Amino acid sequence: MLHYLPCGPEAKQAVGTQPAPGTENGWLWVTPSPQTLPGTIRGGIPVCWPWFADESPDGRGPMHGTARQAEWRLDGVDDEDEGVEVHLSPTTRLDEQLTPRVMIHASARRLHVELITEHRGEKPVKLTAALHTYFAVAHAHQCRLEGLAGARYLDKRQDFSEAHQQGELGVRGPLDRIYESNRPLVLDDGERRIKIAKQGSDSTVVWHPGSELPSDTPADVSHGFLCVEAACTRVDPVWLVPGAQHLLATTLTREETLQ
Repeated sequence: MLHYLPCGPEAKQAVGTQPAPGTENGWLWVTPSPQTLPGTIRGGIPVCWPWFADESPDGRGPMHGTARQAEWRLDGVDDEDEGVEVHLSPTTRLDEQLTPRVMIHASARRLHVELITEHRGEKPVKLTAALHTYFAVAHAHQCRLEGLAGARYLDKRQDFSEAHQQGELGVRGPLDRIYESNRPLVLDDGERRIKIAKQGSDSTVVWHPGSELPSDTPADVSHGFLCVEAACTRVDPVWLVPGAQHLLATTLTREETLQ
């Protein structure tokens, strides 16, 4: 069962989806000890917008942009035979020229999230962004991510040094990499397989802190997530001209359940 954040005009959490409390088989992970804002959003699918990481235009903006800690409103909910569709927009203006909105469509076997950016200003703007998905996994160091073999990547743990992925990616320790890839992937944690597809993105970010845990992540739950993100980063920034739009989307599909 999935439910949505935010769920109304008073919501002040990240835009995204998360497993219902107590649901062991949820697709997405959420920390059991969340910080209050403006603390870090750790779980679900935080929206990084209108920049990714520390790439704000003036170098002084908050990490991962303004959208993930903003207040959002629920604009509409459409119940369908195969799931539910939810539409969201920020309650205040987050950028002088760009305007975001989010659409989520979920069913028992599929989760699709869209981040749509509209340019309503007068000058070209460089955009970076990410759908920072925290996957719930049996154990991060037992995960295998299929589909990145041969892809070029920048290793953020090695001062953005460049390398190429040799074979499929197995998670054995801390990772923080930007892969130059738009391929569909499969995340296999030994218990289930989830297909990860995307649109409007040539960067795939893979992150897990290993034993180097953030202060808000208890050690006894740190093995339970792996971040695989559809993103536009320094590798593939998007230049939007006035009147243009950009769609960044991720689609998660349960491929099979392993017995």
